[in-house]
Amino acid sequence: MSLLHPFLRNLNFTNSIRDHISLGDQRNSEKQYDILNIVSFPAAHASLVKVGEFVVNGENNQTLVINEEGVEWPVALEKPPKSLCTQKCVPGFKKVKKGTDICCFECDFCLTGEISNQQDAQECIPCSEQKYSNQERTHCLPKLVTYLALKDSLGMALACTALCFCIVTAVVLWVFVKHQDTPIVKANNRTLSYILLISLLLCFLCSFLFIGHPHPVTCILQQITFGLVFTGALSTVLAKTMVVLLAFKSMKPGRTMRWLLASGASNYVIPICTLVQVVICGMWLGLSPPCIDVDTRSEPRHLLIMCDTGSVAAFYCVLGYLGSLALVSFSLSYLVRNLPDAFNEAKFLTFSMLVFCSVWVTFLPVYHGAQGKLMVALEIFSILASSAGLLVCIFAPKCYIILIRPDKNSLKHLRNKMDPRSNAYS
Repeated sequence: MSLLHPFLRNLNFTNSIRDHISLGDQRNSEKQYDILNIVSFPAAHASLVKVGEFVVNGENNQTLVINEEGVEWPVALEKPPKSLCTQKCVPGFKKVKKGTDICCFECDFCLTGEISNQQDAQECIPCSEQKYSNQERTHCLPKLVTYLALKDSLGMALACTALCFCIVTAVVLWVFVKHQDTPIVKANNRTLSYILLISLLLCFLCSFLFIGHPHPVTCILQQITFGLVFTGALSTVLAKTMVVLLAFKSMKPGRTMRWLLASGASNYVIPICTLVQVVICGMWLGLSPPCIDVDTRSEPRHLLIMCDTGSVAAFYCVLGYLGSLALVSFSLSYLVRNLPDAFNEAKFLTFSMLVFCSVWVTFLPVYHGAQGKLMVALEIFSILASSAGLLVCIFAPKCYIILIRPDKNSLKHLRNKMDPRSNAYS
């Protein structure tokens, strides 16, 4: 009875000779049913005309014969009606049951990453992580390997920006070396200025490690180099701030501050701070070093190759230590910003630390919300922005005096600035 509609199989009635008929009754092995059609004749009433028959001879032997030319359809129907209440689901869709009848269902389009490659599919088949579904959701296609490459517009823009800042830093270093015997270069320890410029140059150069195809070696160098060169830059800023503080305090009675300034105690800040960061990075490499990772979810049609930080705790220890150095440098420079000095750069150090902290405080929440290449681009942008903030805020005013106003970079101007009485008589 598999050819009969469920409604017909459950149909019971009494025929014209008073016999009870059940279409779903399988006790009789041989059955024959006539298929009748209501036909309207001219000037006559409608009559039933046999147009076919359904013969059952055993459970597996069933025959359905219909004379399609003898069937008369109502005028309103242009073609025979469908027995199913829903059309078949084509590939790319799946059947979702609607109501209690098995012939009534809805066709739902497969989700992204899923396919169905046959008619009336019950479920969509998910693609593997290395593949994605085509637009029709009928085939799984292999994903393309991608990364933040130099040929990409974003990678090219960041690389050009980093290169420009490298050139600017090298020019500033050349200007300071050329004018190393002038008062403004000697102020606040010119050796520290050289170290800071070299550190900033390395900061700009380390951004190139984040561009291109990731490699196990470059993944390690990315984070370790970033942590060490920024530690060098921030510890140098801290040392320059201590020079200003010790120089002012040494003018007051007492031997301690004079001894600290004379002994060059500020010069030990850089190696000590750098050594602490080296220990943290060494623990990072020993516990769980950075490695290559494949991101299969950020971009639906691409396999993104990127560097994973490895130990998240160690990564935040490096950032936390850099943040601590920045806060200490900012606090000290803010305290000595108004101390009297001919070339007191404490105000510039304060503003540079404010810019540095603002960049990285903004970076952290945005970094966690980003995905794919944008994460790498944000890290590069933060490196460039914070380094540029230090370079511009600290050295731009000095370069202006050296190159544009050389009259202020002289001993005569220094004496006049330090002696208010000479200004009063001039």
